[in-house]
Amino acid sequence: MKLFRKTMMLCAFITSMGTATSLLAAEGQPATDTQAAAQNQPAAENKLPDLSMEAATSRSAQESLKKDAVCTRCHDESETTPILAIYQTKHGVRGDSRTPNCQTCHGESANHLKGNLDGKGRPAPDVVFKKHTFPASDVKVRADQCLACHKGTNRTNWAGSQHENNQIACNDCHKVHAPVDKVRDRKTQTEVCFTCHQDQRADTHKISTHPIDAGKVVCSDCHNPHGSTGPKMLKKATVTETCYVCHAEKRGPFLWEHQPATEDCTNCHTPHGSNITPLLKSRPPFLCDECHDGPHNSQASYGANVAGIQGGNGLIANATNPASPNTNAVGRACMNCHVMVHGSNSPAGAFLHR
Repeated sequence: MKLFRKTMMLCAFITSMGTATSLLAAEGQPATDTQAAAQNQPAAENKLPDLSMEAATSRSAQESLKKDAVCTRCHDESETTPILAIYQTKHGVRGDSRTPNCQTCHGESANHLKGNLDGKGRPAPDVVFKKHTFPASDVKVRADQCLACHKGTNRTNWAGSQHENNQIACNDCHKVHAPVDKVRDRKTQTEVCFTCHQDQRADTHKISTHPIDAGKVVCSDCHNPHGSTGPKMLKKATVTETCYVCHAEKRGPFLWEHQPATEDCTNCHTPHGSNITPLLKSRPPFLCDECHDGPHNSQASYGANVAGIQGGNGLIANATNPASPNTNAVGRACMNCHVMVHGSNSPAGAFLHR
């Protein structure tokens, strides 16, 4: 009995020693990834957000306003052309590091700031965009100031364009200090263009015209004022491609094409306005006679005589055969029969009848 008790006590002692050894070993092992993440979690939650970007933007805006203040302490809304409205435009967003300062466009103008030491007034700023107190700077100088930032895309073909060749600078059309730039607003764009293009203004008041006055079509829908590889500063490479943007039903391809319609829409139409519908340059049949100069019932052409007796038999008139208009040219229109003037897909449409 005593031997049994001693054996049990020995087993209990050995078991307790093994448990203690395991606990000590566990305390000495490194923590697992999950345990480490749990221990570091409070530190991550208490970490403050990085405000370096916001602080840098704020400092940049303050520095930008300080540079502007060098000019705006004198130039304000009392100017002939008020200037502070620029802060209502994209050029006045001081929170954007790309936004220019007064000096970015007008130059540092150190002499203008110092003034003449002899008291005779101030020299002009380095770049003057509009003539007021000082004469405006050269056209190229003004344009280069704008093109330093506004480069590429629609302005790729500015060099050599019609506007550049005619000594037009950016600020002749655009108003940077105005809250709304009229030439970029569809409601007022034509007012700016018609300041120079007065013939086109007159055309828009004719009987047949694109809905330009209604504001449904504006100049920039067809033209790129900054230059183009196409004719007349058109946005597309050719006149017909430009017209097809809206008039897609005239594009074709057709089984039977009408050559002048395929070649150039302005062979027959004038785009800005006409007193002959639909925007035709001349009335049929006289418009058609410019190419088709012979009547159906005669081998003699009459196109050269249309202006005389309207293509009649005036050249052979005599006492028994008085002068009279030609029945093929007066009171009729070619489109009464040749209705598919832009082209036909009918197998029997060789003469554009159907």
